[in-house]
Order: sequence, then C-alpha cells, then structure tokens
Amino acid sequence: MRLKANKTASQQQLAVKLRVDKDASQGFFTWERRRLLIQAAKTALAATVSWWLMMSLGLHDGYWGAISAIIVLQSNFGATVSASRDRLLGTLIGAVFGFAFSLVGTLPWNFAFAVLTAVIACGLLGLRSSSRLAGVTIAIIMLVQVKASYWMLPLHRVAEVFMGIVVSIVVSTLVFPDRARLRLKDGLAQEFLVLGALFEAILQGYSGPPAENLSSLREDVMTRMRANNLLMEASRHEPAGGPGWREGLGMLSQFGRSIFDALIALEYSVKDSHQDAYAQQIEPELGLLAVDIRTGFHHVASCIHNWAFHIPPPGISLEGDIETLESRMNAVRPKGMEFSQAEILRAYAVQLHLKQIARILRASRVETNRAIGVSAE
Repeated sequence: MRLKANKTASQQQLAVKLRVDKDASQGFFTWERRRLLIQAAKTALAATVSWWLMMSLGLHDGYWGAISAIIVLQSNFGATVSASRDRLLGTLIGAVFGFAFSLVGTLPWNFAFAVLTAVIACGLLGLRSSSRLAGVTIAIIMLVQVKASYWMLPLHRVAEVFMGIVVSIVVSTLVFPDRARLRLKDGLAQEFLVLGALFEAILQGYSGPPAENLSSLREDVMTRMRANNLLMEASRHEPAGGPGWREGLGMLSQFGRSIFDALIALEYSVKDSHQDAYAQQIEPELGLLAVDIRTGFHHVASCIHNWAFHIPPPGISLEGDIETLESRMNAVRPKGMEFSQAEILRAYAVQLHLKQIARILRASRVETNRAIGVSAE
C-alpha cells in the first residue's frame, strides 16, 4: 500500500500558512523571530511604563512595579491574566502575613513562622503557584530595613505589584494583542497536519520498509500536544470569543488525543509486516481508505484554521470507503488458509485501526460543527 507522496497546492499552502512546512521567502525574519521581537518590545514597554508611573506617584521603589510587569507579561493574554492572578494573590497573602508577624516576636523566628504559615495557607486555598510569591513578599517586608511604619511597606508593595499587573494587562490587550484561543486554534490545525504526516509514515511500514522520520514525527506530535494543552489552560482565562469556541476547541483537543492513541496502536499493528502477502488481497480498497484518511487530516486542519466545519471533504466518503473495505475483507476470507495466521491478524488489526481513525476524523468535524452551532450543509 502506497500513499500519494506529493501534496496538492492547497495542502502545501495550508502547511506553509500554519508553519508546519517552511516558507523559503521569509528570510531572516521568520514567524518565530517576529514573535520574539514583539514579545521583547511589549515586555520592555510594560516594564518602563510601570517604573515611570511608580516614580510619578512618589513610590521610590518603583522597580517592583517593573519587576512585576516583566514577570507577568506572557506571550498571550490568557497566560498574562493567569500569571497576574498568581502574583497578585501571592503578594496580598505575603503582605498580610508579613505585616502580622512583624508585630510579634523577633527575627528570625517570626520570619520563619510567617513563611511557613503563608505557604501552608496558599496550599490549603488551592493557590500553590502563589506560595513562592507570598514567601518573597514576606522576605521583602520583614527583612528589608526601612524607616517607615509596619503597615506602609506592605501597602507600597501591593500598590507597586498591582500597578505593574495593570500595565501588563493593558499592554497585552492593546499592543499587538495575542489571544491564547487563536493560537490554540492554529496549534490544533498544526497538530492535525502533523498527525496526518505521522499516519502516512506509519503506513509506509506496512508491507514496506519503515519510515526514517517516524520517531521524529511522533515526538513532534507529542510536543505540539503539550503546547496546545498549555494554550488550552491559558484560553480559559480569556473571553470565549463567540458561540461554541471553548467547547469546540476542547472537543478538537480530545479528538486529537484519541487519534494519536489510535495511531500508536496502528504503529504496533504494522510491525514485522514487510513480507505480508495477505495485505495485497485487500487492495486497492485498503489503500483507497488510507488515501482518503490522509486527505481527511488536511481537510480537518483546514476547517480548524478557517473555523468552518459545515463543509464536508470534497470527493471522499470515509464511511463509503469503510463499507467497501469490509465487503472486500468478507470476499477474501475463504482464501485465509493460504496465508499465515499472523498475516491475517495483522491485516484485520490494520483495517480496524484505519476504520477507527476514519470515524474519529469524521466525528471531529461533525461534532465540532454541532458544538459551534452551525448547521451542516
């Protein structure tokens, strides 16, 4: 079984647009480098504005606002909101405990108990990511010697951190805004394209030599899935963006994981199959299903990129391919005595996994279309 090696023009264009394939015309300023420059400029702007505001308000430790801006400004709005929440809550808890324990006992015992209780409190409140920031705030309040009242230093720290957070959120919103849900949308489209490449590489090893890039493609899929999981978490802190956006993205992420699991099972099924003759008995039906599945990966990726799932893939019918393959399997069953049991079992396992992948692919488009509330054509 051989899949057509060359992509169509539209498939190649989509792969370049989603940065799965390289665009030679980009030159030095690739998409990743442009994003790096924009993030660096936004961080510098937020830090500078935060420091300037602190100094203008008479808070001479304005560098704490700049530090907060640098820490919380992330590559997208959702991650910035999440980091801002963690830092603000950690600062508030640290300020309260630092102020309270400054009134009792002497160093270092009151400091030790303040950090201990603050970290425990953060853990009990489900704010583990804020516990370190609470400890840092306590250390600043209790260990830095200043000529001011006990309550003035905590108040200034909270004000400085709050101002740095506000500036970061404003910069993230207004200056080259980057939304986690939009990056997740393209990230999921990339994921489906790479899943299609992994599918093609796995099937190359069925009745033929295994693909040389199989391991690298598998690792690429896992890397993209981990990155998309982070974007999914960040997108929860952003506005939904329209009917069914959050539900649709969540469903596509689950479908991607299901397809990856099915591909791993398919990879195990094609092992040691390079001399199988039984596989030739179910051609060309098996190959037709495989080619249409590969086309289906590109179509679903295009649907995700355009966020339009109501258009079925032109010229292919996965359910029709499955019915044709099942009829062929039934027709060649009487010839089973001519082949080894291992070959027959491998062929049945391969066709079962192909049918599973085909149905998950179709469901990923149909169910997402229902989730976003668009009527199918």
